[in-house]
Amino acid sequence: MNFVSIRIITGDVARLVGFYERATGVRASWATEDFAELTTASATLAIAGTRTVPLFAPGSARPADNHSVIIEFLVDDVDSVHRNLTGFVADFVNEPTTMPWGNRSLLFRDPDGNLVNFFTPVAGRD
Repeated sequence: MNFVSIRIITGDVARLVGFYERATGVRASWATEDFAELTTASATLAIAGTRTVPLFAPGSARPADNHSVIIEFLVDDVDSVHRNLTGFVADFVNEPTTMPWGNRSLLFRDPDGNLVNFFTPVAGRD
């Protein structure tokens, strides 16, 4: 088994894809107007519209209703990324903070309210 992607269901695919393209610097690959993917070296963030949900199971997913998952991206310098996103991201949950487990973390919400964590491992941790 290989974990390869996470998919966000949204009511506005273009808006959310644009947000993640700007926040990550990764260009999306569009399959249809209802589905795009942002692919990194280790995983893919898929973004799909509500019209795709019935293809799996009607009513099985709702947009902008995540209260348990944090989407995480490893970045080279979380403080630099924070400076770059200031003025673009509307809802920072925390400023860059060094966590007890050794990551410097920046937590914010995307336009649908999903939690996003950009983090950098702190040098010299055990």
